[in-house]
Amino acid sequence: MCQAYIGERQAKAATEGLRAAARTALDNYRQNIFPRYQAAINAFLQRFGAGFRLDNMASVNNRAGSSVNYAVVINQNHVPLTADAAPSFRSALSSGDRNTLALAFFFASLDQDPTLADKIVVIDDPMTSLDEHRSLVTVQEICHLSTRVAQVIVLSHFKPFLMKVWEGAPRNVARASMQVTRAANASQISAWNVNADTITEHDRRYARVLAYLDTADPATQRQVAADLRPMLEAFIRVAFPHEFPPGSLLGPFHNVCQQRQNTPQQLLNQADTRELRAILDYVNLFHHDTNATWQTEIINDQQLTNFAQRTLAFIRR
Repeated sequence: MCQAYIGERQAKAATEGLRAAARTALDNYRQNIFPRYQAAINAFLQRFGAGFRLDNMASVNNRAGSSVNYAVVINQNHVPLTADAAPSFRSALSSGDRNTLALAFFFASLDQDPTLADKIVVIDDPMTSLDEHRSLVTVQEICHLSTRVAQVIVLSHFKPFLMKVWEGAPRNVARASMQVTRAANASQISAWNVNADTITEHDRRYARVLAYLDTADPATQRQVAADLRPMLEAFIRVAFPHEFPPGSLLGPFHNVCQQRQNTPQQLLNQADTRELRAILDYVNLFHHDTNATWQTEIINDQQLTNFAQRTLAFIRR
């Protein structure tokens, strides 16, 4: 029994020695890793355009184990994580700021991972409650990450964000796009044609007009006739953004063009102004604001072809 007791004491002393060595190693690790994490997180916060940073990141020992404490610095003021009366993390940061901080934590932890190249990273709806002006940086970081890991999976309900990720992903990285769609009373995963969703309505109108000029399909006549006016409006909006702001009408714009003829403020020359009026007289026949019976207006193929060609020529100048 005495020998067993002595052996237990020796084993205890050895275990305490191992614990002390582990504690020393842990303390050394925390002294090195916390400043690195703080610098990495603040670097990401700066990229995201956050108006705050972290400071005083330090280790804390409690009953649950080793933890970390830090302060949020806003306008040179240190805001603690928790506080009873004074401002704290919960009250000083918006939901967008908190999500930005969480995203910075996430990317910083990936940077510190020595086996990052072998990892599959899943990012679930990063734009939820994230301020809109940080979307581009988020896309850039995700696309950069895709070149450093085995695979990145991005999930989101926000199609425009996913389109930007798709467009920004390096072309030498294999890509796949899928969507969850309803199938009767269940859901299914199917292929998602990102390029089809990226096409704007202006692109579709332009394609329909070109197709009609090639095929003269009577089934698309009325749609093509109705497409000409918004195509013209889109061109004028880009060519003259100051004189034709959103919500403007082509008729008043034409009047301004006439009034400024042969002046330093001229918008269109006389021939172009006259051509704009001629095209307007036709396209207004198929617009609900200018013709109450636009849906039953008789369409002549030769006339439609003529004004479709003239509209395309006008918006190509």
